[in-house]
Amino acid sequence: MHALRPQATRLGQILVFATLLGACGVAAADAERLEADLRALFGEGGNLSLGEVSSAMMRSRVSAENIVFEAQEGERLLIERYIVSGDYDSPDEVILEGLRIEDSLTELMLVSVERIVLGEPSRAVLPLDGGLAPEALRIGSLAIDGIDIDLASEIAEDLFQGSAFREGEGRLTIDRVRGEALSHSAIGMLEFSDVAGTGQDLGDLGTGSFSLASLRLEGLAGLDGEEETLDLLALRDLDIASDRLVGSLEELNLDGDFSDGVGGLRLEGFHLDLARMIELAPEEERTQLRMASNVLTDGSGELRLDAAFLGNWEEDGDRSILRSDSQVTAHDALRLLFDIELPLVLPDGIAPVEVFADTDLLEAATLLGGEIHLTLADLGLFGRLATLGAAMEGVTEAQYIEQARTQAQGFGMMFGPQVQSVLMGLVDLLEGNASELAIGITLPAESDLETWAGDPLALPDKLSLSVEAR
Repeated sequence: MHALRPQATRLGQILVFATLLGACGVAAADAERLEADLRALFGEGGNLSLGEVSSAMMRSRVSAENIVFEAQEGERLLIERYIVSGDYDSPDEVILEGLRIEDSLTELMLVSVERIVLGEPSRAVLPLDGGLAPEALRIGSLAIDGIDIDLASEIAEDLFQGSAFREGEGRLTIDRVRGEALSHSAIGMLEFSDVAGTGQDLGDLGTGSFSLASLRLEGLAGLDGEEETLDLLALRDLDIASDRLVGSLEELNLDGDFSDGVGGLRLEGFHLDLARMIELAPEEERTQLRMASNVLTDGSGELRLDAAFLGNWEEDGDRSILRSDSQVTAHDALRLLFDIELPLVLPDGIAPVEVFADTDLLEAATLLGGEIHLTLADLGLFGRLATLGAAMEGVTEAQYIEQARTQAQGFGMMFGPQVQSVLMGLVDLLEGNASELAIGITLPAESDLETWAGDPLALPDKLSLSVEAR
């Protein structure tokens, strides 16, 4: 037995050596493939130079360094390092470090990215020209750090086509981008963190700056031309200071996934600095804008809004019940509460969740009655409206309110007592005799929205309406 040990040792050495030779061969082949794929990636539309292309056989990694591509259009692309880890045909990870696009004449930076990490991509080198079949394009995870973009460049115009930044001049920086389950047709998750921009002609934003703590998308589908759906959009801490808009938003949440029976939109901490915006407006518009601002904000020039538009549904035997609980609060002005409960029968093949995605489907539903409650609470707006209206008419507030009461009675004669009761309730708010107007509507059974839409003037006679000013 002892005599066999040296032979066994030599045999093991031979096996290891053979394995290393095979690994070297595979690694060398992968390095050749990476170089060939990179050359094919950029094609013949310019000049490509590559630094060292090497492989680390024990770590299943192949890399190319100092990639420089001079495009015929005048841009230069530089990548410090391109790394493929794992099986070349099914990589665990592809990493790009030190990516930079610059004007080849001026050497001005157009785009720079510190690091891009593609987790489990479908290819080691993804084509730029759409040569890969759409269904074959997949990325398991995405991590991008340190993005800096010149908004005046043609590259920025291509990146933001159709957005507010398309024709802007300035800079946009994004500290981090993270993503999961990305394909040509869907995005599992995509999040942008610490976004900041400054420049001129930024679409509706005008000239100025903005910052955004985070923007997160989840469950975005239909990117291949089908109907787009979105499970979640969450925005945090948006601040804008420009010559058209000065304001901020603490939080926006859009829950578009009604598969659990609940969803909707929530807006918190929306703030507009109307006083600052009026200073930036053309001089001939400032007087009217100040009047509107004083009415809305009680002279503070700070408009603050919170809102929620929430819905839910549940199955109840052969019928469904759709509910909505919504409210809008303009601080120091008014609060609007809107509650709906609709028992209904949907056409065959339509689920309640589809109604939230496409409210037009409600027109084909059979309503089994239902309740709608609308509450309007005065937080100071109506008193200021009376003061402003009287000043514009050149009369006293008492005279202005009496005119409003006369007009309400006149409309009541035209459209009926139910309409009159609503208008008289609004007059009570103007006069200060009430701080809240509550309207309750009971819908008739066995009806549909399409019938009502055809004859809207007849609605008051078909509905049971209760009005209370309190």
